[in-house]
Amino acid sequence: MVIKVFVSGISASKEVKKHQQRVFMILDSLKLSYETIDITEPGKEDQRTYMRENCKKGAGGGVLPPQFFNDEDYLGDYEDFELANEDDELMKFLKLEDQVSKEDITSTETKFQATEPENADELIFQNGTGSREVSEPKEEVTESSKKEVTEEENVSEEHQAATEEEPETKEA
Repeated sequence: MVIKVFVSGISASKEVKKHQQRVFMILDSLKLSYETIDITEPGKEDQRTYMRENCKKGAGGGVLPPQFFNDEDYLGDYEDFELANEDDELMKFLKLEDQVSKEDITSTETKFQATEPENADELIFQNGTGSREVSEPKEEVTESSKKEVTEEENVSEEHQAATEEEPETKEA
């Protein structure tokens, strides 16, 4: 399926030019492939006629670019494109939602299943929405561990006291 965008390379309308630029910017940002058909180029008269015959007429009875097709299926004009973009339904508008590769969907589902937590608490932690803190298991406090802590504190205090003493000054 090929998205075809019918445009005018030499339009006197600034509005048409802005619409075309916006369309290209959006399609490029989504990394979608599309074919641009400039109906003003020499030799494209048949494409211009095709566009005019297969597109809906505007308020003035004419057909203004940009116009969108998926292969031979007419999709709509700029207003339809913009509305779909605002509603986050651009892939549906372009009839590419089926083309969002089934492999992508399958790999995403597989990835989710592979990392799916076994319980709700883990899910809350993974999503970052929980208020629980995860801590390491607490060690059992024994008499020997209390002695080790006390000895370390004493050594630390002795070291601190030794470094705070002023060095002796030499008498002249």
